[in-house]
Amino acid sequence: MSKIDTQGMSGPVDPHYQGPKGSVEYKPAVVIPRRILTPELAKELKILINEVLDEREYKKKLKGPYDMDIKHPGPSYFDTEHFKYYVGEDEPGYTDWSQ
Repeated sequence: MSKIDTQGMSGPVDPHYQGPKGSVEYKPAVVIPRRILTPELAKELKILINEVLDEREYKKKLKGPYDMDIKHPGPSYFDTEHFKYYVGEDEPGYTDWSQ
């Protein structure tokens, strides 16, 4: 015979078992929404958008009156040459362009 008979394969049932007490209430499943972007990519996109807006504001300030103290925004988060570091060291900190 090339098949296994699975009927009767469970062990003996405890004659004193009475089943669960009362009704069991199940909570609904938690659904975590799926996004196209990973959290890391979303963070980088947010930084990029803010840098573009800050750069636009910086250029607007440069065209304005010259008596203002205008601070250069600093290196971009995406300027990888500025953020080089050796293995074993911490990555250089990034300060956002907010003025």
